[in-house]
This record gives sequence, C-alpha cells and structure tokens, in this order.
Amino acid sequence: MLKLLLRRKNHLIDNFSLSFVFILLISFSMILPADAMQVSQQQIEQFKKLPAAQQEALAKSMGVDINTIRKQLSQSDSSSSAIEPTGSYPRGTKFDAQGNPMFPEQDEAEEDELIKELKPFGYEVFANAPQTFAPTMDIAIPADYIVGPGDRISVQVFGKENREAELEVTREGTIIFPSYGPFNVAGLTYADMTRLLKAKIKEKVIGVEVIIGMAELRSMRVFVLGEAHKPGPYTLSSLSSITHAIFAAGGISEIGSLRNIQLKRAGKLIKTLDLYDLLIKGDSSDDMLLQSGDVVFVSPVGSRVSIEGEVRRPAIYELVDSDDFQNVVSMAGGLLPSAFAKSTIVERFSQQSLRSVINVDLSQPADLAKLVQAGDEIRVLKSSSMFDKSITLLGAVSRPGKYQWHQGIKVTDILKGIDSHFLADADLNYCLVIREIDLAKNIEVLQFDIVKALSSSASQDNIELNSNDKIVIFSRLSKMTTSNIELDNLAYTQDELTRKEQQLAKDSYKTKQFWEKYGDEESIEAFTLEQQAAAETEKLLKQSIEQMTGGELEEEVDIQQLALFSRQRLLIPIIEKLKQQGRAGAPIQLVEIDGAVKFPGIYPLTINAKVDDLVVAAGGLTESAYLAKADITRNKLQNKSVVKESLGIDLGKALQEDGTENIKLISKDRLNIHQIPAWSENHVVELRGEFVFPGKYTIRRGERLSDLIEKAGGFTSFAHQEGSVFTRVQLRELEQQNLLKLTADLRIEMASKSLSDTDYSQSYAEVQKMLADMAKVQPVGRLVVNLPNVIEENNYDILLEDGDVLYVPTKKNSINVIGQVQVTSSHIYDENLSAEDYLAKSGGTKKRADNDRIYIISANGSIKMMESANWFASDASSNMKPGDTVVVPLDAEYMNNLSLWTSATTIMYNTAVAIAAISGI
Repeated sequence: MLKLLLRRKNHLIDNFSLSFVFILLISFSMILPADAMQVSQQQIEQFKKLPAAQQEALAKSMGVDINTIRKQLSQSDSSSSAIEPTGSYPRGTKFDAQGNPMFPEQDEAEEDELIKELKPFGYEVFANAPQTFAPTMDIAIPADYIVGPGDRISVQVFGKENREAELEVTREGTIIFPSYGPFNVAGLTYADMTRLLKAKIKEKVIGVEVIIGMAELRSMRVFVLGEAHKPGPYTLSSLSSITHAIFAAGGISEIGSLRNIQLKRAGKLIKTLDLYDLLIKGDSSDDMLLQSGDVVFVSPVGSRVSIEGEVRRPAIYELVDSDDFQNVVSMAGGLLPSAFAKSTIVERFSQQSLRSVINVDLSQPADLAKLVQAGDEIRVLKSSSMFDKSITLLGAVSRPGKYQWHQGIKVTDILKGIDSHFLADADLNYCLVIREIDLAKNIEVLQFDIVKALSSSASQDNIELNSNDKIVIFSRLSKMTTSNIELDNLAYTQDELTRKEQQLAKDSYKTKQFWEKYGDEESIEAFTLEQQAAAETEKLLKQSIEQMTGGELEEEVDIQQLALFSRQRLLIPIIEKLKQQGRAGAPIQLVEIDGAVKFPGIYPLTINAKVDDLVVAAGGLTESAYLAKADITRNKLQNKSVVKESLGIDLGKALQEDGTENIKLISKDRLNIHQIPAWSENHVVELRGEFVFPGKYTIRRGERLSDLIEKAGGFTSFAHQEGSVFTRVQLRELEQQNLLKLTADLRIEMASKSLSDTDYSQSYAEVQKMLADMAKVQPVGRLVVNLPNVIEENNYDILLEDGDVLYVPTKKNSINVIGQVQVTSSHIYDENLSAEDYLAKSGGTKKRADNDRIYIISANGSIKMMESANWFASDASSNMKPGDTVVVPLDAEYMNNLSLWTSATTIMYNTAVAIAAISGI
C-alpha cells in the first residue's frame, strides 16, 4: 500500500502539464497582492501539491518571491500555518524534506506488515539518494581521464621564470599559454597531457620546473533512459560514471533491472553493468566513466526469484540465465546457522500454470547446481529447537541449563561439589534423573543421593547418564503463599529462576493463610484486585511449567501455593507425563506416601524403588513417626479382578535396609506412616490480667481451664471474673470466614435489590463505605465463658486448646451505652438504675434507633435480648452488672428494608464491645 500511494503521487506530479504551471505562476504574479481573488481555490490546491523544490524553481523562473506566494496561501487557508509539501520525495522514506510524516494516517499494524513483506533487493540504495547528485570534486584525477573542451588546466612554472595560469581547453582542443604558444591536448589522457606540457615548456624555457593540474572539470550532458525513476537528459561532471547518472535520475523504477544496465555511445553498446556485482561483491570495475552524449539505458527487469526464512538477506532477487540455487543463496548472504538446509521448500509454477512444491537439499552440491526458474519462492526452514547429545540440569542449583553429554559421563561429572553447584536450600538426598526410553519420548525416573554419589565415585547413586537426560534437584521448601510470588518472576528462564531462588533463600518464608493476607485491606475492591493478580500469577506459572516440559496440564493444580523449586512444583510435569504413559499392560509408575513425613503426596515410582527410597522422596520422617509399624496398601489382581491388599512392615528395619522389611514397591502402592500414639506438640495457653502468676503455660492433652487457673495460683483480689474474655484461634478463623461470607451475601443482595426493587435508591458511596468498614473489622474469636461457674461447677469446665488466651480484667465500676444514642458514653454503676436510666443519661435514642431490638452485652460477652413488648419492664433491664454495655442498633427500615444491614451493624457493635473489653491486653 505504501508503494502504491507513492506511485500515485509521483504519477500525479508527472502529469502536470507545463502550460498549466506557467499559467498558474502568471496568475500568482498578477494577483499579488491586489487581485488575489482571481486565483481559484483549485489552482491554489494544485500548486500546494507541487514539491517544495519545484515550487521554488517555478517561482524563481517567473520572478515571483516564493515566500510571498506561501504567505498568500497561508492567508487563504487559516487551518494551515504553512504550505505543506506533499509531492514526490525519495522513495523508501517516511518523511518529507521538512521532516513531516508523509503518511501519518497509516496504521501501525499495516506498517509492520509492510516491513515484514519481502522487497526487491537493491532498489532502496538508489531510492534514498538525493534527487540531484554530483560527484565529489576534490578527489585525485584518474590517470586515464580524457581531457576535452571545457576543462580548465592549472600550470605552475617556477625556477628561472615564475608563472602561474589557469588555461581552458578551447573547442578546438587546444590551450594557449602566453609566451609559450598553443598546445593541442584534446583527446589525451590526463597522464599523457601532463607529460606533454612539461616536455614542451621545458623545451622553450631551460632551467624551470613545471607542475600541471586540473583546476576545473568540464560538465557534460548524458541521457538516462529506460526504466529509470526520472528518465531524461542530465548535466553531470566529466568524472561521473554510470552509477552517478543513475543517482541523478532518482534511481531505478520498480520495473527496472539492476542487472542489465547498458552504456551506449554513438549507437554502439559499450558496457553492460550488473549492479549486483557492486551491491553484493563491492566490485565497481564495470562502472565506467561517462562521456558527453552517452546514453545510460535501464532495461526492464528480468526473471525474479524470492528467498526467505533462515538466510541473512531475505529478499526478491533478479536472475540471469545461468543462476542456480548456489547463486541465489550467495545473493541472499548465505544460510544462517539455524537453517535446516536439507529440506528447503520451493514453490514453483508448473507447465500447467499451477503451483507445485519441490524439496531441495541445499547441503548437497548436486541440488545447489540446479537452475532456478522464474517465479520460484524459496523458503529455508528453521532447524528444530531440540538439543542433541546434551544433559539438562534443573532446579535448586547455581548454574542450571544445558551441559555436554559424552559416553560414560556420570552425575558427579556435572555436579562436582556441594558448595559450588547447589543453592543453600537444595535437598541433597532426593534427586531425580528423567530419562527418555523410546522414540515416543516416554520416560522412566531414576533416584539418587548426591551426597552418596560424591562420597564414592563407584556408588550406585553416581548414575551413568544417557543423552538427553534431565537432572532435577529439589529444594527443601514446601508451599508458600501468593505474597511470595510476583508476576515478574514467572518467566521460565534459568537465570531468572536462580536469582529469585537466591532472593527467597534470604527471606524467612513465613506463611500466612489467605484470609490473613487480605484482612487488613482498606476496601473490598483492593481484595478483588489481589484475587485477579493471583489468578494471573497462576496462569503465568502454568505456562512456565508447560514450557519446561513441552506438554500440557490435564488437571487443575493450586500452583500459586507452590514454592519455586519445591517438590510440588517440579514434580507436576513429571507426574503428568507418567499418567499419560499409563495404559493396559503398562501400569502408571506412581506411588503415594502419607502420614508422618515432611512432604506427603504422590511421587514417581523410580527404578527398583523400595520403602526407604519413598521415605527419602517424601523428605524423611517427622519426629512423631512410629517406627515399629507402617502399612502398605497394594492393588492385587485376583480372579480377573483387583482387590486391595494391606502389608504391614517394620519401618525401622526397612530404613536400615533390612531385605525382608524394605520391600520393593510397585505401581499405585500407598505407604502410610503412623504417628506415635498420643503424640502431641507443645500446646501453649496464656493467662493475662489479674492472676497470681499470669503468663504462658504448656498444657497436657485433656487439661481443663479450672486446672490451669489453679496452677496459676488463682485470682487476685482485684479480679473481675464476670468481665473475663476468653479467645480461641479456631473461633477467630471461623469469624473471619463468616465475615467474608456475609460481605459476599450483602453484595449479592444489594445487586439483586437494585434490579428488582424500583424504589431502591441506596447510595453507592454509602454502600462502599459500609463494605470497607466491614473489611476493617478484626475478628476476636471470643468464647463466652461464665468464669465463676467454671471454678465452682465441674460440668461447666472447658477443655483447653493450643493458642487459647484468658484475660481477667481489673474490676470496673461502669456501664457503657453505645449505638444510636445522642451521646455515646460510660456511666458509674448504680445498682438502683436500670438500662432505661442509663439510656436517659446518654440523652436518649436517636431517630434512626431500633427501640424494639435494644440489647445488653454483659461483661463476659453474653447477650440479654428483649422477650416482650415492654422490654424495659423485664428483668434484663433492671439486672445490670458492672462492665455491661447497652447497645441501641440502627433501624434497618432507614436502609430500604435491607435486612443484612442489621447483621452488619450488629457485628460491628459486638466487635467494638469485645475489643474495648480486652483493650488492656
């Protein structure tokens, strides 16, 4: 499209008639400035389309100031500040003489497509040249330069006489030197002329030295015809050659030949120039100097062939009769190292004018010697990206990547040292070799211990490697949350993975639950954005694993929870490949381990794997593992059906490589490692506040709260037992989950109500504020406990759990009133006052208060609700205790009957009360 637009512009300018141009200029000369209205808008527009050079030349020839014309044009078109030259400019450029884009409206995608399109070779060299060209004049004059009329010769005589003159060669071919006479020099070469003049002058004057030079060269008129860009007569310097004439004519048109440029003199063919010799080989020996009257004729282009793909200079090339594939490849700069020369595709027109495809082996001399045909499209394919005879090293190593393979190479030849080749967190006991076993690229897995391999080169762990083996080294890390994964570290390159792993090794690797990460977000929108980022993280990490294996994942995996070189991450493609290999007669080579091991899960069944090998694969046993007994569940074929078989083994003996207990594993075996009976970790419970000995206590399994209080020496005399706060980790997690669920339900109900209720007019800003407030609520995890009953009644006692906290505050003598009251405040406790009295002390309820659902939160967290229409006449209002809180909720009727508003405000009130109660913790 770019070429078509340029051709149309050039064609438009070429077809301007000379008479119209003169009429146009005469009109301008007559109308400036008084008669400006005589020039039509069409004439102005046509003049504006002329190139800047032609505008200036025509204006000068008519004696008109071009700046005055441009000023007049500027006044006639207020939208344009200056004449915009849109004419013909050197082909192959994007900008005009003033630096403005020639095609600003062109789409970038279309421009990229034009760049990718093959172009004829060599034309841009001349197309980007200036429209007028003159050779450099300060170069040395060639010895074979023919002197002719119009040349000016410099003669310097010094010695006995000193003279200096510039003599012009006359039309008769002579120069006239005063006192020495005329000398005939026309037709002589520059060298012969120099010798002749020196000899003649020295004959006339004895004892002088003579220096001869060229002061000025003559100009000559030549013709550039045929398929030149601007054919016609040109006046050039006498040192101009064929290529200078081509440059002066603006280059060669798109249908002109670069390989058949003829120099004709007096009707005879003097020289044929092949510009490919100049452009490709740098050979300018055929670029002859021109003489006045010479004709440079550019023939139409001949047969062409295109070549693309893995060559250095893909383009469209012009052919001569003797060109073969070797010549075409040479013109294209040769093949790239990545070229797959053995199967080059050639699309060719058959004798029936149909396209056919033939394959050519460009690595064979016989195929290279074959002649190409006009219209051939040669496509050199790229070699495969697969490596041959290499070893791939992956995982927690310092220098991952490809290594050379040779016969007899072993693991320790690649991994030569612990400190120099492994990352700090590498698992040295469980390493794998992934080996291809057939042409279908099915794999088998071998397991080795690099410590044993380095300890003894003869060890069976020092595996001899085959070509294309992959060595996988795992880290000792397990899972990590998305907070440790960034979007920019998931591109699977070895350098990036190494840098990220080293950085992660410096961190503490503290893990948090998903809700803990987002519990402090300012709004639910930020929570949504983080979820989207996590989804993008999972997508990119899946792509990186697929790139590593060249395969696809069949199952959804929680990849965003996996560490960089963990077992979970690096085993995914291996396990998927082994699953795909499973078929009738070829069981899936996978086993499973569960129980008291560090990394339970599914693992590849390695060659000759036994029980101890699977335990090593799982990272080893935990300290709670029961060594006396372990179970293996195995599928057994019996009577043409499969039954489950359970095998009991002595795990301790199996780990000591006892032959009878350390049995060989088969497909789908499941090893279960038991935990020591009644095993438990240290569970810590904390007592805070008014205890004789507050602090943290390690509890035994089944220990009760009353036992722990007794162990702590009981309460002090200032303890307010009724106001105690008991918190539990599991309850805090449950409250957080319920809060998130409530937020989601509220969002759904608001959306539904806005669609179904025509009277719904809830403010979006107000809704977002409420959601943000709910997101800020920190769950307490409070368990309502009547502490005096715990001490006095055994049936009311509480079994303790790890992380429990009991806070007993100092006695308080106040009553709190919060919610929809005039003044939120606290009051001194008076046993004679009821809840109604305390409300009155706070100024009474507001207009938006829900008087039918006022409730009291006791100091221990229990709630006293209204049971009759006359709420203040009940025992609840009169039986107030120190530390109680009166809560006046918001009337949901003011929120368009949205029932969840009641739940939301209740949660906020209750949480506020609980936090206030434990503010001294």
